[in-house]
This record gives sequence, C-alpha cells and structure tokens, in this order.
Amino acid sequence: MVPTAVRSVDVMRKAGLVPLTRPDHVLKSAMAVRKFGPIAGAARVAATRDSKAVGLVDELGALTFAQLDSRSNALARALAAHGVTDRSVVALLARDHRGAVETMLATGKLGARLLLMNTGFAKPQLVDVAEREGVTVFVADQEFAELVDALPEHLPRFTAWVDDPRTAGTTLEQLIRATEDDPLPAPREPGGMVLLTSGTTGTPKGAPRQVRSPLAAAQFLDRIPLRAGEATVMGAPLFHATGLSQFIITFALHSAVVLRRKFDPEATLKAIEDNKATALVVVPTMLQRIMDLGSDIIDKYDTSSLRIVFTAGSALSPELGNRASAVFGDVIHNLYGSTEVSVATVATPEDWRAAPGTVGKPPVGCRVVLYDEAGEAITEPGVTGRVFAGSGLAFAGYTDGRHKEIIDGLLSTGDVGHWDREGRLFIDGRDDDMIVSGGENVFPAEIENLLVEFPGVVEAAVLGVEDEKFGQRLKAYVVLEEGARASEDDLREHVKSNLARFKVPRDVVFLEELPRNATGKLLRKRLPEFG
Repeated sequence: MVPTAVRSVDVMRKAGLVPLTRPDHVLKSAMAVRKFGPIAGAARVAATRDSKAVGLVDELGALTFAQLDSRSNALARALAAHGVTDRSVVALLARDHRGAVETMLATGKLGARLLLMNTGFAKPQLVDVAEREGVTVFVADQEFAELVDALPEHLPRFTAWVDDPRTAGTTLEQLIRATEDDPLPAPREPGGMVLLTSGTTGTPKGAPRQVRSPLAAAQFLDRIPLRAGEATVMGAPLFHATGLSQFIITFALHSAVVLRRKFDPEATLKAIEDNKATALVVVPTMLQRIMDLGSDIIDKYDTSSLRIVFTAGSALSPELGNRASAVFGDVIHNLYGSTEVSVATVATPEDWRAAPGTVGKPPVGCRVVLYDEAGEAITEPGVTGRVFAGSGLAFAGYTDGRHKEIIDGLLSTGDVGHWDREGRLFIDGRDDDMIVSGGENVFPAEIENLLVEFPGVVEAAVLGVEDEKFGQRLKAYVVLEEGARASEDDLREHVKSNLARFKVPRDVVFLEELPRNATGKLLRKRLPEFG
C-alpha cells in the first residue's frame, strides 16, 4: 500500500499545489504555513511568486495577493499597537468580504487566536461565547453594532465593513491606511482559529482548529479536482466549516476567491460568469435557491466554466442533487464532515450518478468506521451504525474542556449511516433523531428524501411526536413551491407506495419555510412550535 504521505504529495502535485520542478517553492510554502498558519502563509507565498495574481474579489472590486499581504501587514501592526499579542483572542463577526479576510491574515501574522462568530447570533449567545472564549478584541461589521453594544464597554472593537461612516467608529480601513505595511517577524506559534458548532442544541461550542501540515490539503483535493490559478465562488459563509475549509484550499492553490456579503442566487450565477469560475461552494439550501430561479433565469448566465459544485453543511437530497446535475452537468461533489471532524467522506460526480444521496468515500488520510451498539465495527452493506471518523484536520477537544466520544482514535460525528456494496457511505440521520414507532426504528432522512420527490414539494422534515399507542408517531413538515397543490392524503399515499407502513407520517403540517440557522442547518427542535 502506498504510504499516505506519498499519496498526499501526489494529489497536491496534480492540483498544482506542489510544483516538484521547483523544490524551493515547496519548501517555502511549507515553512510559511508552519510560521503563519494556512491563510497568512499562503497569501505571503502567493504574493512573492506573482505580485499581479488576484487573490480576492468582493463587492468593492479585486485585490491581488500582494495587496492582501501588504494590507494585512499594516492591519497586524495596527492591531499590535492596540494591544493584540500572541496571547490575544480576536473575535470576528462579519460577512464575507475583504475586511474579514484581512483580519484572518493579520491575526495569523500576530499569532493571535481568531474566533469566528456566527452572523445569526442573538445577544445572549454573543455575550456567552465572547466571555467563555476570553475575547480581548472584537472586529465586526457595522450592521451588527447593536449586538456588539451588549459586550463589555472596555472591550476594544473595530469595524470591518462600513454602512454609515458617520457612526462607524474606528474602521479597519482607517487602521490600514494609517500604518506602515512592512512585513512582520513570524510569531512563536501560529495562533489558530476557533470555529463554533451550529448550536442547534444550545450555546455553540468552540472547536479549535490548527493546521500546520500542508499535506492536510490533500484530504480535499484527493476527491475534489480544484486546480491552481482558477477562481472559486464562495456562497457558504467563511465562519462556517464548509466555507472556511474551501477558502483555505483556494488560497493554498493561489487561486482567486469570489466573495459576496449576503448570498443571492442570481448574483452568484453572474459571479460565475464574470470570473469564469470553475468551482462553486454552497450549502444545500443555497443550491436549492439557485435551482428555484428556474431555467429562464439560469440560462441567462454562462456557467460552462463550472467543473465543481461543492456542497456540504447539511444533507443534499437525491432530488436536489439530480436537478442540479441536469442543469450544470456532472459537477456535484458532496462532502460529509462536521466542525469537529472536518472532512470524513466526499462523493464525486461518479459516486452521485451511481448512487444519488451518497456522501461517498473517505479521501486520502481519512478513516470512517461504523459501530454497532456493542462497539463492534460494521462492515456489511445496508446495516445501520454510528458514524465515527478521523482525519489530520480533526480537533483536539472543545474549548470548554469537553470532547466528542472516541473509539479507536476516531471521533463520533453524532450521525448514523450505512455502507453500500461499493463502499459508499449514506447518512441515515442524527443518532438522536431516530424515531421509535411501534417498536420499529425509523430515521427521518429516508422519508424526507422521498417526500421532496413528490411534485411541488420543495423541502420536508420529519419528527417523532408522542403517541399513547405507538410510543411515537411520525409527523411531517412540508414546504410547497408557490402555486403547487398537495394534500396530506396525497403525501401519505406517496410514502405508503414506496416505504413500509410504519414509515408513513400520521400528521402533515404545511409551512411557508422550515426554520434554519444562519448556515442553513435545519432547526429540528423548533418544528413543534409550528404545529
């Protein structure tokens, strides 16, 4: 068997990340990542190789890697003058734009820890997380000023994106313009980042992420054919594991990342056309919004450059994936992972074509094992078990000291799934979402995927509710597209015709939309509020 390190280098060579004809470039890249972290290190190397290469495009225009490097030097020096050190925790509450990226670069150059805040936070969550994580400096877009006002007055704060200059306070742009941009010496240690879990079950937990090995990139590139020098349109937010991971890979490849503060489906298509982007990174709800535009609007834009539509963050239904494939071609790359595990498996277009709904196979450097209730590994196809995964990008424990369950060095993802005969993984649902009705185990995903295949159904969610006779009965929450008609009996009959009787929802509730958080995750526990 070829050693993982050798396979990893070969994967990165094919992607253009490791030019073996220039070993000096390989060494410089590796050293820069070890000194400054994956983002600041990559930007510095890219700036020295090609001063004119575009690194970022946002609503204000384009910035080269050289400009990003020099501007972040100035920002790092300015933050240091305001007391930021390698012991500081800098919180970032921002949309996707240059200010957010420059903050990432600057904190990397200072060795400070960067805490990526969720833009969907309410005040209590913001205050709790900031206090728990020991935040010493706060960087936020002006639109979040009311939220930030809930923080202690003594906490230094700076504005990343300005809406009204008269009330913006001290801005990042002011700091950059007023400070020298000389390169900084490397910090003693790269500061790392803290990502926050989705918080669907309470206050989000902090998951530290420290990437020092350039080989970590191979885990994505092994099954996703990103290439150096190509543009990626980023729909998924940078504070989310999906957006952040692909942003880091794009920078490592010295490719341009195209950002927009708020996702807009038609503007996304235009960005693909304008930048001849080869990759689009989205969560499934964003892909749904693009497909809902309809062919009249989608066909207005030239998306022929697209080779990759990368989805992650929540389940991609077979129906939605197939619709997108029919429009954009064989480009679906469906990743399965979590904030804690990072990447576990990736479904390639070939996987998706053969088995719609699959999350694919583990890439190089990753292990996935299914365990039964006795802790024994499951190898036979079609048998459901708890999913455990491990990779070089997995975290070392939450910032509050807690940890995920571990078996044989692998972390629990909290999901259950099964293998097919070709070794492809399917996720059946969350371990704690399992419904026991009349003694039968039911996982919502199978029923939800079937419901969205019914004409006019946009999305669906299934819960177990208390029932005196069966213990639990199934209740479906369904969203119809505008003008569509479907009755409870229609949907029940559809499920009954395709699945066992105990999987037929007894109740059906029609909603205008399902409750989701800022990253598109379904807030399943809120569904009972709607009936």
